[in-house]
Amino acid sequence: MIDDTIAAISTPIGVAGIGIVRVSGRDAVNIVEKIFHSPRDRKPGEARNHSMLYGYIKQEGKIVDEVLVSVMRAPHSFTAEDVVEINCHGGVVAVRKVLETVLNAGARPAEPGEFSKRAFLNGRIDLAQAESIIDLINAKTEKSLKVAVNQLEGALSGEVKTIRDDLLELIAHIEAGIDFPEHDIEDVSRSRIEMKTREVLDRLKQLIDGAETGKVLREGLKTAIIGKPNVGKSSLLNALLKEKRAIVTDIPGTTRDAIEEVASIRGIPVVVVDTAGIRETEDVVEKLGVERSREMFEEADLILFMIDASTGLTEEDREILTLIKERKVICIINKTDIRSHIDMSEVEKYIDRHDMLEMSLLRGQGLDKLEEKIEKIVYAGIGCGREDTMVSSIRHKNALAKAAGSVEAVLNALSANLPTDCMAIDLKAAVDSLGEITGETLDEDLVDQIFSRFCIGK
Repeated sequence: MIDDTIAAISTPIGVAGIGIVRVSGRDAVNIVEKIFHSPRDRKPGEARNHSMLYGYIKQEGKIVDEVLVSVMRAPHSFTAEDVVEINCHGGVVAVRKVLETVLNAGARPAEPGEFSKRAFLNGRIDLAQAESIIDLINAKTEKSLKVAVNQLEGALSGEVKTIRDDLLELIAHIEAGIDFPEHDIEDVSRSRIEMKTREVLDRLKQLIDGAETGKVLREGLKTAIIGKPNVGKSSLLNALLKEKRAIVTDIPGTTRDAIEEVASIRGIPVVVVDTAGIRETEDVVEKLGVERSREMFEEADLILFMIDASTGLTEEDREILTLIKERKVICIINKTDIRSHIDMSEVEKYIDRHDMLEMSLLRGQGLDKLEEKIEKIVYAGIGCGREDTMVSSIRHKNALAKAAGSVEAVLNALSANLPTDCMAIDLKAAVDSLGEITGETLDEDLVDQIFSRFCIGK
């Protein structure tokens, strides 16, 4: 299938204790054997599988680096090909020199994601598992990591395969009724089709419902803290991050530009943006900051709108309330340690009472309740504990939606009493859509596009 041998640096470039150059392909062992020299004259080709050899990488008789070489023979390797990993010193020059020596010995530079692509093409992993590798590398919290690990282990692929097998069984049942009408199985087929398609549709909808949460766990919940100046936005950012990231003063307009950081809130990655206070100002720099705040407000998935309880509602607050009326909002009434001058009935004209929260950041009160509200918003509709088969990719969600549409078309055909062969067409379309997730029915160009997003060493 794949004749050439590839090589790349699989660790980040920079100063480190160890750097790894990975070599994969039919000639991986032979290529490394040309440049590896052991004090005991041990050769990679003679090494036991999954063992390590100590020695040196040499080029033209000169030592390039002192190394440990790992040998993993096909099919018991990540790519299901012969793989050799050269563990050298992690300096920039050392790692690049080792790679250069490997390339000169006969390997070619790997393309982005080519190791993972070979693992997919060789049947070592399916496409959903391959995509989870990126999520595993980029995981921002432990829950993000858990979702990626479950997908890498095949939890989502297994669920998709089960649904796909059920649909294939239905197709076989329908086609049997068409091919053997003398057995009079059509009535049985219709009752079975309806029962099975409704079951499948429910399972597809459960996966689709969890996709929004999966996307958040993968990419983070973009959350903008907005409000008038000096309401406590920077104090809230610092509290969520549990560190002093933003400058806090009593002077309005201290924050001139948006500050963006990632906070882990009950395992959920939340991209928190502390914006400049929204108000009319003649200060040129502050005005630019206010404009930037409005942009961040438009891009946010969740708005944390802060009101100062000690001053009551101002025209600035009312203007912001009008802007956020149709958005997903948690309204935070801060400084409740001071006497409140807020008319709650006026706020309730814009925001539901359940979306309001009283806090005193000065006294550290209310932060747990805010985190609880954020968690409920993220997990709305699916409940906690569904990370095992959670969908985190837009591509997967779209494929599931297409499959669900095809299954619904079958139920509509049943209601309209259409011939069963029409239903078989829609069921096959659903099977193909599910195959896009695991890579069984996917265009080659799209496969190339998916793996091009990987780093070169993976």
